[in-house]
Amino acid sequence: MVDVALTRRELEPKLWTVVREGLSPRQLAQDALAGVIVGIVALPLAIAFAIASGVKPEQGLYTAIVAGFVISALGGSRVQIGGPTGAFVVIVSQIVAKHGYDGLAIATMMAGALLIGMGFARLGAAIKFVPYPVTVGFTTGIALIIARSQVADFAGATAGVTWNPWALGIGVATVLTLVYWPRVTSRVPGPLVAILGATALVSAFGLPVETIGDRFGAVPNTLPMPRIPEVTPSDLRELVQPALAIALLAAIESLLSAMVADGMIGTRHRSNMELVAQGFANLASPLFGGIPATGAIARTATNVKNGGRTPVAGLVHAVTLLAIVLAFGRQAERIPICALAGILVVVAYNMSEWRLFMRLFRCPRSDVLVLLTTFSLTVLVDLTVALEAGIVLAAFLFMARVANLSQAGFITSMLREGEDPADPGAIEKRHVPDGVEVFEVYGSFFFGAASKFRDAIREIERKPRVLIVRLREVLAIDATGLRALEDLLEKTRRDGTALLLSGVHAQPLLVLERSGLLEKIGLANVFTDIDAALARAHELLAR
Repeated sequence: MVDVALTRRELEPKLWTVVREGLSPRQLAQDALAGVIVGIVALPLAIAFAIASGVKPEQGLYTAIVAGFVISALGGSRVQIGGPTGAFVVIVSQIVAKHGYDGLAIATMMAGALLIGMGFARLGAAIKFVPYPVTVGFTTGIALIIARSQVADFAGATAGVTWNPWALGIGVATVLTLVYWPRVTSRVPGPLVAILGATALVSAFGLPVETIGDRFGAVPNTLPMPRIPEVTPSDLRELVQPALAIALLAAIESLLSAMVADGMIGTRHRSNMELVAQGFANLASPLFGGIPATGAIARTATNVKNGGRTPVAGLVHAVTLLAIVLAFGRQAERIPICALAGILVVVAYNMSEWRLFMRLFRCPRSDVLVLLTTFSLTVLVDLTVALEAGIVLAAFLFMARVANLSQAGFITSMLREGEDPADPGAIEKRHVPDGVEVFEVYGSFFFGAASKFRDAIREIERKPRVLIVRLREVLAIDATGLRALEDLLEKTRRDGTALLLSGVHAQPLLVLERSGLLEKIGLANVFTDIDAALARAHELLAR
């Protein structure tokens, strides 16, 4: 009954919690204001991310509206703002180039289904265990790719023109505005000032720079009707790997953003419900022509800094964007491409976390190896490959570290290195009769340490009459460790040696019982302490 109640709480949207607890008029007003500000901030970012991803600018707006609304309505964080982010630029552009928009839409919806499954399987906590070097490596790699992809637009390069001084000047001015405007005021978003200023300048003086209208034509001022993308079985097979990459990115990015928000407002998000919300958002977004979405750290932080404390702010943010599209959508075609490139250059710089990247070089070599592998594969090969390789490599290195902490060896006539002589359980304080060997294992007894166990067992010079395997420091054992004990039992029986286990904890004892090995060893040969095991050894020798 407790587990059912816990599951229900974990899978309850924060919005329902707010509705149930009530919302004061003052907080409602603060959330509404924060939502409007975040909506204005999200406008140029949504357009810029869409263009960088190889789709039309309005598709970024559709994503921010539809997915942003769903994430705030269903999410497990009080202040999470969802929409298109820079993390998806690389993978989305690759999918669009290879499979077209319909392929992207199918991959996004498949990722949405995966995210919902992950949430209901309560894997929200597991995503948090993605190693930090992997996260920094692929984030920095994505940032480098985004910055590199914007060089041509930033400089105004077009067919037959290597660079345009007017475009370059506007791009530089956009960057300077984003950097220094917060020193003037934080009430008016810097991206909005940069976009409005650049658009007004180009329109007023007729500057020869490329605009959204020049490249993409008119921008619609309505939401499209829902449409299910066309798909074939062969498409589904080819899109499994991209869908998995989108799902992993969405999960990691959204939960990182939710954790940052928790630290800012002192709350705790529901990670499983957040994954479910991300899943439904990525199912809904492609129906309206959108692209993948996730929690956006910068927009979430902007929401918090402007007083947003409930999901109402995220809902208002989506409604604000919709109102802007309906009222001023046509005006978006006047925005200079070079200004959007300037915004993306700043986004890439902030994403790069280059200080953290350099700081990780002071960490152990294994972490540096994971960092450089993930970064290099992201930049030179593919983001999907980088994520998979980084996580697998980190897992192997982690297993190697844990295996190094696990030791095994005979301690009958020698003091184990590092053992406290004053330890009341020390074997030196006890009489071990001839014909009895005591073998101790400490650390997790899993597949990474089983080989050490087997190698150490082979060191015995003569076959003892009784072998005591001491497990007082083994808190966990897996199938490989269990198999090593089974092999040992078979060997001792061939040699005519009695096998005793000492200091067996609850988890290993349960595993032994379920596997049937406990019955083979005999309950009379399993003890909670070394003294009882030695008494049993004396009894067997006497026989």
